Amino acid sequence: MKRPIPSPDAPLVFNGIDGVTGQYLVPPIAQQAAAEVAEPRRRAPYFEAWRKWLGFVPRLLQFGLPYGVPYGDYTKAGWGVVFPASASEALRKSLEPLIAHRGKRMDAACFHVLTYQPGETAHQFLRRHGAAIGDVEPTLVPYYLLLVGGPDVIPFDVQHSLSLSYAVGRLSFDTPEEYSHYADSVVAYETGTSVPNHRQVSWWGPKHPGDRSTELSADGLVAPLVRGALVDDAPHMKVPAAADAGFVSRDAIADAATREWLLAALHGREERPAVLFTASHGVGFKANDPLQFKKQGALLSQDWSGFGAMAPAHYVAASDIQDDARLHGLVAFFFACFGMGTPANDEFPLNPTRKGEALASAPFMSALPRRLLAHPNGGALAVIGHVERAWGFSITPLGKSKPTLIPFYNMLRAIMAGEPVGHALRGFRDRFSAANTILLEHLDTNTSDGKLTPRELLLQWIERNDARNYVVLGDPAVSIRHNDLQALP
Repeated sequence: MKRPIPSPDAPLVFNGIDGVTGQYLVPPIAQQAAAEVAEPRRRAPYFEAWRKWLGFVPRLLQFGLPYGVPYGDYTKAGWGVVFPASASEALRKSLEPLIAHRGKRMDAACFHVLTYQPGETAHQFLRRHGAAIGDVEPTLVPYYLLLVGGPDVIPFDVQHSLSLSYAVGRLSFDTPEEYSHYADSVVAYETGTSVPNHRQVSWWGPKHPGDRSTELSADGLVAPLVRGALVDDAPHMKVPAAADAGFVSRDAIADAATREWLLAALHGREERPAVLFTASHGVGFKANDPLQFKKQGALLSQDWSGFGAMAPAHYVAASDIQDDARLHGLVAFFFACFGMGTPANDEFPLNPTRKGEALASAPFMSALPRRLLAHPNGGALAVIGHVERAWGFSITPLGKSKPTLIPFYNMLRAIMAGEPVGHALRGFRDRFSAANTILLEHLDTNTSDGKLTPRELLLQWIERNDARNYVVLGDPAVSIRHNDLQALP
């Protein structure tokens, strides 16, 4: 049975489940009410916020490396680490093994240790280093950029804006020792005589009865990626992404997507996947809740008994990852609200009573991916996912009856082929840039054509912010050693 086109009158369902009440973090609201707030011309207080959200991104920037420089080779495209000016000597020293490792493999002219000054926009940062907007000159600012520190010292806006032209990743830990764990782990993975992972992709997608969000993510995202076509269609891709790359798939969808299954995959008790893809609700907490920094973005499993219930046994959090976990060499993707991090303020104030209310006392990166990256037993190479809420519009835009999965498919296929993870996200960046251009044209008073209706404007606004908020935690230049992965017994 084909999925119906969402009704224009259907309420907007916000993803994310409250870690205390077990209800939606934000109650569904009528599209009409949201559309009225989305139109800045009608609600003057929102107009400046719109300008701020849209103004820092030029129209339709494209990747701009010089002709002939391969994007997938950081030794040619350039690699740089960006420390905040406030970085301590201990923090800088903790990453020396990774910095030295990268520097030995490339031309010194394309290798840079850079500094971010407080309050700079991305464009001010680039100009200070002599780089033109949209043009990537590796001898000035390398294509692969590793930001060091949380969003309190290098803001999310800077990361999002840089990512339109650069392959950007971030490391954010509490202690220099955690940075050292990650640096040593990456060097060991890239220089070892063998790798510990199997040629396998693990897929995990809970599906909760009566919950539109996980019905869409399980049936419209995970299952189609596993089989190479939508659930209701005959396969239309030549082969699924995993099989095309010579990988074996192990999946747990709906009832099989338990907490125990995911923890087994993360602890390598039977097999050690090279790639892990999950799609679920992220657990969220209010700004004043002491659990927020420890558990925000935890992955809600099939064990959840439904709305109104919530317990630690229903989700996988950082505290569930034991010291004997076997994560070394893993690249993970979490499609979940707050899976990667949380901004200080709500970026989707779609109700007149919710004027960008505080989500947290300060912006922060989520604990679960940080635990995976800095694991003392050898960490994951990178974790990809979403800052703020992850919307169903990433899967099925309004007015569409079927999911559009090309950015997900291309990203996964590129990662399995051994491309650097930072460059593999380019499809989401293209979506962000295209949506941003449409919105800027709508706001341009000199443009008479192409004006959006309130509902169309709402769609473009959400899609723009949603596509923007995909980020990489980890060095964007890391890649799986796909030719060295072990075959399953």
